[in-house]
Amino acid sequence: MNKANHFSKDLNFLKTHTDIIVLQEGESALAIAPQFQGRVMTSTTNVSEGASFGWINKKVIEAGFLPEEERKGRLENQIYVFGGEERFWLGPEGGQFSLFFKPEDNFDFSNWKTPAVIDTEAFTLVSKTNNTATFEHQCELVNKSGTVFKMGIGRSISILNKASIQQILNKTFSDNIAFVGYQTKNQITNIGEKPWLPETGLPSIWLLGMYKPSPETTMVIPFKAGEDDDLGPKVNDTYFGKVPEAYLEVNNDVLYFKGDGTKRSKIGINSKRSKGIAGSYDAVGKVLTLLTYNAQDASNGYVNSAWEYQEEPYAGDVINAYNDGAPEPGVAPMGPFYELESSSPAAALKPNETMVHIQTTIHLQGDEDELSTIAEATLGVSVDAILKSLEG
Repeated sequence: MNKANHFSKDLNFLKTHTDIIVLQEGESALAIAPQFQGRVMTSTTNVSEGASFGWINKKVIEAGFLPEEERKGRLENQIYVFGGEERFWLGPEGGQFSLFFKPEDNFDFSNWKTPAVIDTEAFTLVSKTNNTATFEHQCELVNKSGTVFKMGIGRSISILNKASIQQILNKTFSDNIAFVGYQTKNQITNIGEKPWLPETGLPSIWLLGMYKPSPETTMVIPFKAGEDDDLGPKVNDTYFGKVPEAYLEVNNDVLYFKGDGTKRSKIGINSKRSKGIAGSYDAVGKVLTLLTYNAQDASNGYVNSAWEYQEEPYAGDVINAYNDGAPEPGVAPMGPFYELESSSPAAALKPNETMVHIQTTIHLQGDEDELSTIAEATLGVSVDAILKSLEG
C-alpha cells in the first residue's frame, strides 16, 4: 500500500490543523472534526497501518478560514471544500426554495453560496464515549423564496462492531475481511413559531461522502425493476449534462457509474426506485464500500436540487452519486474524488417537530472472493460483474 494513503498520516495532518475526535472499535477507527460540522473526515480498518478512505482537501485545510478580504475572487467565498467522507448538509441546493441562492439572484455559479451553518460554523460537542460522539447546533436560514427557517440540528456518530455490521448487512464474513463501519443519526427540528409548509419551501437533511477515486473504482446502485410510468426513470443522469456512456451503464436492475475522478458527472435515484443501498468497489485496494439509510414515509416527497425554477420542487432524488473531474477543459477538478449521498424526505415540520435521517457507511477490505459474495448479497451483483461493467 502507498504509505501516503495511510490513515495514521492523514490523522496526524488533521490534528495539526483542527481539533479531531477519534472513535475506535478494535482496529477500526474514525476521525471526526467538530469545527467542520461534526464531519467524518476519514476512516480505516486498521488504525496503525490501514488505508485512509476519506478524501481530504489538505490545501484548503492548511490555509484554514480566510479573512473576508482574502476570500474575494476565490472558491472559498462560496464554499470551503474541506473534503471528508461524510458531511452534514441541507437541501435543496437549487430551485425556488434553494438554501444556496438569494431571492434576487439567478442560478449562476457566481451567485451560489453555501450557508454558513454547513460551511464555516462549528457544531458543539455535547457528549463523547470511545465509540460515539454527539453534536448540536442552532441556526436561522432564509431560502430563495424568502422563507425563514429557525432550525435546531443534532448529529450523533457511532462506530460499529463486527456483529452490528453483519446484522445490518444480513451477512456474516470471516477474519479474512477487514472492516470499519459507522452510523450517523442526523436530525433537524423546527424551533420557530411557524410550521414549515410545502408552498413556501421545505428543507431536507443531505449527507455526502467524499472518497478517494482510483482508475478501477466503480459505484454500484441497484434499483427496483418496473415501468417508468409507475416508478419514474431508472436514473436521473442530467444534473451536469448527460453522462457519457463510457461512465454510466444501466442494466435491468443495477447501474454502474465510474468513480475515477476524471469526468464531472452526477446521477440520482428516486425513492420509488431505490432499494435503500448504494455502494462502490475499488479493484485496486480491494475495498467494497456500502451505504444504507433509513427508508421512511415521504408524504411531501424529496426536495429537487436542480438549478432552475422547478415545476416539481418535491420530485427530487433520495440517492445521489458524483464523479469529480474538470468542469471544463483546462480547468482543474475540485478534487478529484467521488461521492455517495443520501437525503431525507422534505421536512414539513410543525413547531418543535423533528425529522431524523440515519445513514450507515461500511468499508470492507480483503479476500476478493468473499467480498464478491457480500456484494451479491447486498448489491445483487458479483465483483466479477462489477469489474466487467463499463469495459471498453
